[in-house]
Formats: sequence, C-alpha cells, structure tokens
Amino acid sequence: MGKVTIEMNQDKAIVLRITGMHCAACSARIEKVSARIEGVESVSVSLPTNLAQVVVKTGFNEAVVIEAVIARIEKIGFGAKRESGDDLVASWEKETEEAIKALKAQKRALYPMFALAIVLLYVAMGPMIGIPVPNVIDPHGSGTAYALLQLVLAASIMYLGRHFYINGIKSLSQAAPNMDSLVAIGTGAAFLYSLVSTVFVITGDPHAVMNLYFESCGVLITMISLGQYMEAASKRKAGDAIGALMRLVPKTARKMVDGQPFEVKLEALMLGDRVLVQPGERVPVDGLVVEGISEIDLSLLTGESAPQVVVKGDKVIGGALNGTHPLVLEVSHLGNDTALAQIIRMVRTAQGSKAPVAALADRISYYFVPTVMTLALATGFGWAIFSDEPLSLAIKAMISVLVIACPCAMGLATPTSIMVATARGAQMGVLMKNAAALEMAGRVDVVAFDKTGTLTLGLPRLVGFYPYAELSREDALRVAAGLEARSEHPIAKALVEAAPDNRFVVNPTVIPGMGLSGSIENDQYLIGNVRLMMENGIDLDAAHRDLQAIAAKSQTPLLLAKNRRLIAIFAVADVIRQESPKVLAELRRLGVRTLMISGDNRQTAETIARRLGIDEVHAEALPQDKASIIQSLQAQGLKVAMVGDGLNDAPALAQADVGLAVADRVDISAQAGDIILMKHGLVSVLTAIRLSKATLTNIRQNLGWAFGYNILGIPVAMGLLHLWGGPMLSPMIAGCAMALSSTSVVLNALRLRFFK
Repeated sequence: MGKVTIEMNQDKAIVLRITGMHCAACSARIEKVSARIEGVESVSVSLPTNLAQVVVKTGFNEAVVIEAVIARIEKIGFGAKRESGDDLVASWEKETEEAIKALKAQKRALYPMFALAIVLLYVAMGPMIGIPVPNVIDPHGSGTAYALLQLVLAASIMYLGRHFYINGIKSLSQAAPNMDSLVAIGTGAAFLYSLVSTVFVITGDPHAVMNLYFESCGVLITMISLGQYMEAASKRKAGDAIGALMRLVPKTARKMVDGQPFEVKLEALMLGDRVLVQPGERVPVDGLVVEGISEIDLSLLTGESAPQVVVKGDKVIGGALNGTHPLVLEVSHLGNDTALAQIIRMVRTAQGSKAPVAALADRISYYFVPTVMTLALATGFGWAIFSDEPLSLAIKAMISVLVIACPCAMGLATPTSIMVATARGAQMGVLMKNAAALEMAGRVDVVAFDKTGTLTLGLPRLVGFYPYAELSREDALRVAAGLEARSEHPIAKALVEAAPDNRFVVNPTVIPGMGLSGSIENDQYLIGNVRLMMENGIDLDAAHRDLQAIAAKSQTPLLLAKNRRLIAIFAVADVIRQESPKVLAELRRLGVRTLMISGDNRQTAETIARRLGIDEVHAEALPQDKASIIQSLQAQGLKVAMVGDGLNDAPALAQADVGLAVADRVDISAQAGDIILMKHGLVSVLTAIRLSKATLTNIRQNLGWAFGYNILGIPVAMGLLHLWGGPMLSPMIAGCAMALSSTSVVLNALRLRFFK
C-alpha cells in the first residue's frame, strides 16, 4: 500500500490564473472541460485562490497543451493566463492591489443599491404593514404610479447588479449554468411577472397591484451583492497570513561600496554583493555573514521563539530580524531563489491543490445548479397545476428555490480551510507541500522516527570521563583536542568543543577506521577505538568494567593512550532532544503508535527507545530497509507518517503516507517529504498533526453547514411547510440566507488563523 493519491504533482504543475469564477459550479466546470483536452494529465482549480494547476502528460508539448487549455477555458466564458515567473513579492503586491481595487468597487456599488432597495421596500411594503405613504403613490388610489415607481427602482438596482445577468445568461447559453444563472433566472422571473402585472394595473385591473414582486427582485440583488462583498472581504483576510510572509522582505538594502553603505533597491543587488544590516532591520536577502556577531529572530519564518546567534560564516535567511549588532552579509540568493520565496511558492502551491476530502463536494457542485433549476421548475409547475393556490405563489416558490440554493458554500468549504491552514502552518514553521499531506497528517495511525538528528540532537556531546593516570580532565582534553582539531568527525568535534582554548598544537597521523596518532613534547599519543588500542598492544584490563558500563549506556568510548599506556577514556553520546519524551507521550495520548527506525546498533537503539517510551524499535536499518519497514506497516492497513532529515531518509519519506522532513531552512525545495519542518525539534511534528486535525474538523463543520443548509433550505423554499399549513418562504429571506451561507463558511475557516 503506497502513499495516498494526490491529485496534483506540484513539481510538474503549470499554474494558471483564472478570472470570472463566481461559485463552485464554475471551478468544477473548468476542471471538467480542461481535463478532456488531449495531453492533460490532471487539472485542479481552486475557487478561493482563483488558480488552476495543470499537469501535462509526458511526451506532449507543454506550450501547445497549455495554449489549448487556455483557449478552452476562454471559450466557456472565463479568463485564463499563465502565471509568470516574476518576483513573487512584486506579483503578490500587484494581485493584492487589484483585489483591493475590486473590493472597493464592490463596496461603492452597494451604497446606491441599498439606498434604492430601502426606498423600494418602503414603497412596496409600507402600505401592507401600516406605514403611511404619500397619496401620489398609494396602491389603492394611485396604482399606476405605485407600480411604475417600483419598476423604476427595481430596474435601477438590476442595472447596478447587471453582472449577474451578463455572466448568468452567458453561462446558461453555454449549457454551463452557475450561481449567477440561478440569481438571473430567479430575479428575472420575479421582474417579468411583476412587469406583466404592471401592464394589468395600467389597463385598469385593481387586483393586479397585489401581484407585484419588484421588491423581491431588488432586495434579492442587493442582499446577494452584499453577501458577495462579505465573502470577497473574508477571502482577502484568508490570504493575510501569506501576506505577512511577503511583507517580511524589505524593498531596499544597504549595499557596501568601498566600505560605505548606500541604499539601493533589491533589484540592483547581484550575487556576491555585500550588504549592511543594522540592528532592528530585516535581512533583505539570503547571505553569509562576513562581518559581525549578532542575534537574529526567525520567529515569523520558522516559529522559533528564541533568537539565534550568528557569527562569521553562518547562513542568514532573508526576512529574519537582526537583533543586537550590525552584520555585513555576502549575497548568496536573490529574488525567487531565497528561502522565503521558496516558502511562499510552496504555500501558494499547497493552497491551490485539492485534498481528497474535497472530492465529494466537487462532484456535487458540478451537478448542483442544473439540479436546482430542475427542482425550481418542478416546484413552480407543481404548485400551479396541482394546487388551488394562486399563480403568484407558484412563482414565489420557484424564485425562492432558485435563490436559496448556494453552490458557493460547498465550493468554499474545503479550499478556504486549506488556504488558511497552510498559511498558518507556514507562520509556525510547518510547510505543507500539498493539501493531501495536510489532510493525511491528521489521520495517521503510526509515526516512525529516524533517531539521529530527529529524536536526538544529531550532535555528539562529551558525557563521561574516566582517567587511568594522574591527569585532570582539562589536561586530557587539551591533548585530545590537539589530536582531533582538524578532524571533521562529529565525535572529534564533541571533544574539541569541550576542550579549553589553550589546547596543544599537533600534526596527527590518521589511522583509517580506528583513530589518530601524534607526538607532543616527545611523548607519543594514540586516540581512537578499542581496536586501535589492541593493535598497538595497549593493556585494557583496568578499563574493562568502564567499557562495559559505557556500552550499557549506549555511549561511544574514545580511548587516549600515552607512550603505549592507557591514560583516559572519553564517553561520547548523541543527546536526546529535551522535548522528545513529552512529544512522544502526547502522540501516544492522541492514540498514535510510535516507532524508531535507526541505522545504529541494536543495543544503542533499544536503550534510547526505552528512555523515550517508544512502542517499537527497528535497528541497524539501511535507507532501503526503512522504506520496507514502512511498507510492511501499510500492508497491515495502517496510515504511516515518517519523520526524518530528508536526506538518507528520502526513500522512507517517499514511501510513507505522509513524510515529515526536517529542513535545511536555506534550501527548502531540495527536501524530500510532503511536510517540511522548518523548526528543529519534535514539537513541529505535533504542530503538523494537530493543525491537520483542526483543519479536518473545520472542513467537516463547513461541509456540514453547506450541505445541511441546502438539504434543509431547498425543501422549505419549495413549500414543504406550507403543505402542512405553515408559511411560504419569502424570496427575500431566501436571498439573505444564501448570501450569508458562503460568508459563514469563510468566517469559520478564518478561525484557523488563530490556531496554536
């Protein structure tokens, strides 16, 4: 059993920006027609982000296929344009500016619509509820003026909301009806019926004045427009989290020229340039520290709360906040190659992908509008033919069915939650590569951990000292550090870090696989493993018990000999991360089984597993063995997550249902795995799992509301209550409910912004 099917391969996907979508029926229609084009492997369209991800089949000309997709999308009444590879920040700023401009235009249009709707309601409903109106428009004394004034007011509102009719009728003519089509037909029917009644009023029929529904038409358009504005405003808020990441990048940098800083735009920088970053400023680009020592705050990038000390030679990420002292950096990455740009690109890709849980809503959305239109017609004809009710009630019921149905709520239920959750995860240092990974993380039964660098720090530390001669720990470390100073081995580094600064200077000889030898003040020294000592005839009897104790603790012994006599043993061990026991205990509390897969010897692996309370241990495992272990768990029907460093664990990360890789933070794109953990430590694993569970709960709430609303609302609109002596649903109330349904779904999804 392999990884859960992901609809899109984001590495191969081509992103198109779609315009003209108004509801889930629109996005479903685009997916259906695009998927039929020869050469298209898969298509995923996201309503909240207005993005489509298209994967072209191997062997087909990419440019030709994408051109055909764009032409097909335009043919059915939408706009499509390939996303450029321009600077992400500049692209986002342009999109934001356009979105804000469109939102302001929507808001401006609402003022006259509301003013006209209030007057229309007063004229139409005032006489019915006892509010006096001027005699000149009194329905009983001046029926013609009463009807004509309503006609003018309703027609004015319809003109202001003409996009419903332009888009709705256009979609209807192409046999692809959408939400606008429902609104256009419903309000159009009310208007035409009222128009015919107006003719009867003018020709002298006094009863026809009671068959006017202009106020339903005008108020419906107004309320639906308000709902669309609220939905658009809420969707803008859903993008605020990624906007916060975008805003981390300064627009200028202090470029060093002949030792002096000059402020320049980021576009003027080149690789190798040097930039000055003052305390309190954000780092403009990725670079290497060439001068200075300071602390940097990465909390908005990785969720790391504690500032990190950086010195000469350290890598620094663009967007980090410089804390205490000036730094001079040499530019290593620019523009779309920076770590922050990779984060943003990954988040945007994930936001545009589809989670498996969305499949049901997508299928229903595609058939929803035609089904509603059929039900509306059946409702109208049913009341007109099979009841004694007046024709006006049949039309009222038909209009109510058309306007209460809301495919938007279903279409927004899943992708909006995904959009908010992926952005929130990025703020907390958890990057989701796709929506399927976000969904699967909350459903895993087993979490498998690599040991080194995951459960442990991955950096050996000196944990014990056993002397066999009259020398202090400091003197022994001076000798050991002198011998090991040039070695890159992690154990050697542990000794060098623990040694005093005034260590001996030695030019050692490497003995492959065993250790080092060297001369200090005419004394010959050896440092290395037991085998090195034995091959040089050094007596280890005095150290026998200590070596056994070191082995029992799963520590590594490093033996030091002087002139063929053992003088000390250093015990070195990889230290368990401080948070590991708590995180593993919390996973077990959540009902998730834990296991460790390690390349270490069995004794070391089992000792650490016992200390951590891990359920199951697999030791002495090669990279390919790790993948096989995960495959065997999947064969038992278990959903498995793998946590590793993304390098030697790549096969296991790929095999797992969801792979969580600890990132390098500078080159995120090179990491294996479906979820990238920017913050070192296991707390991020819990963050990913809990965020996934919170997102799944949020999606279920949204889907429950969206489906429940339609399941309950449509029968009421059809007149179910009226059959048992209850009231008919007013089209105005139906319109208000429809407008609020999608807004409530988006607002519920926005709660994920506050996930902790």
